Amino acid sequence: MMAWMNRDALLQTLRLGEAVYWTRSRQKLWHKGEESGHTQKIQEIRLDCDGDTILLLVDQKDGIACHTGEHSCFFQAWDSEQSAWVDESRVGK
Repeated sequence: MMAWMNRDALLQTLRLGEAVYWTRSRQKLWHKGEESGHTQKIQEIRLDCDGDTILLLVDQKDGIACHTGEHSCFFQAWDSEQSAWVDESRVGK
């Protein structure tokens, strides 16, 4: 999944050992899994070469990262033959 972090979210993530993000739509910190139980336990944190992107390697509880119940938020793939987005994860995959 992809999410935003601000300084407070990163500090909370480091303190808890679980992912905490900044939700721009609700304008507040969001402890991933606080409602669903699908928390993300931090395994490793990496910083990119420009110092402006953080990559969290996590243990995803129950294997569900997306609020739709999918393993990944990126389950739609562009199909150029159909000129449409195709749902890749729910078709028996």
